[in-house]
Amino acid sequence: MDTLRHFKWDLVVLVAALAVAFVYQGWGAVWLAAILIVVEIVFSFDNAAVNAKYLARMNPFWQRMFLTVGILVAVFGMRLIFPFVIVCVTGHVSPAEAVRLALEKGDAHEPGTYGYLLEQAHPSIAAFGGVFLLLLFLNFLFDTERESTWLSWIEKPLLRVGKLDQLATVVAGIGLLLAAELLVPAEEQATVLFAGLLGIVVYIAVNGLAAVMEDQEAAKEEALEANAGQAGAQALLAGKAAFSLFLFLEVLDATFSFDGVIGAFAITPDPIIIALGLGVGALFVRSMTVYLVRKGTLAEYRYLEHGAHWAIGALAVLLVLTLALDIPDVVIGLVGLVFIGAAWVSSVAANRNEASAVVADLSQLETELAEPSLAPAGSTELKD
Repeated sequence: MDTLRHFKWDLVVLVAALAVAFVYQGWGAVWLAAILIVVEIVFSFDNAAVNAKYLARMNPFWQRMFLTVGILVAVFGMRLIFPFVIVCVTGHVSPAEAVRLALEKGDAHEPGTYGYLLEQAHPSIAAFGGVFLLLLFLNFLFDTERESTWLSWIEKPLLRVGKLDQLATVVAGIGLLLAAELLVPAEEQATVLFAGLLGIVVYIAVNGLAAVMEDQEAAKEEALEANAGQAGAQALLAGKAAFSLFLFLEVLDATFSFDGVIGAFAITPDPIIIALGLGVGALFVRSMTVYLVRKGTLAEYRYLEHGAHWAIGALAVLLVLTLALDIPDVVIGLVGLVFIGAAWVSSVAANRNEASAVVADLSQLETELAEPSLAPAGSTELKD
């Protein structure tokens, strides 16, 4: 019941969106919108798991901002306005012309159509998104402050080399150079290099801003606790620190959205249906993120965060490979789900083993307490 109550507004928006789709183009539009909603939710679960890690550090006000203002950016900004901007830039057309092309709903494989012009931006989007997500994954792998490992045979050696400063940036830069040299024709190399470099700059800038603001907030909290003469639980981020982390989450969500928006044109070339389907799906993903935070799911399933980051790493690599290979979106999504599912299974098994060990220890303690105490060997009885 609590779960249903948490997602009540999402369900209301879902019904409203499907009703709009029906009025717009009948049952066919409803079916296409429903497919896009399911695709967005299923393929973005790794996004929700990673977002939950950051959202857990924000106070309730900023969590609400993530669900309200943030969802407006995600739906109208990334799912509706962003494709129009890409078409205007890549197709060298005016906004009015972009709207006209969108309403024509031409075949995405036909030159000059809305979907075709959007597809022409794929090298830039794949390079930017791939490098940005790769940096997120690498910084997780090389994080020397991380206490637990999942795929320990890989993660433990990487934690040791993670002591080298800026290693994640170096590895991402090398990957970008190799991708530009090996995966794209000469005429697209400059575009890929620029987009990938922009991804590195944006990640460092936004993530760095969030880190600085968090440090300032932490120092402020420590000073307040010292003056009060007491130490309490770790305070949730507010103010500038929460705002900078909010910006990071918005950029992260946008990066996840790039490939999904373009991939949606494989299902339908109609931007209205795409906006409805992906928008509702994005709303569910946002609510799912908050749900994971409030239920403490990441703490209960210890390896879920690891699986989400490995899924992001796989998504980053596959995005870069799409510069040269035609990889179906379903493959990209299923790879992420495999990592998430494996991490969940590992978490359940670890919790079960831990519970079994505790039960065994308690049983052994009860047995020892139940046994009669034996006199030490060689002891003598006291005589009157």
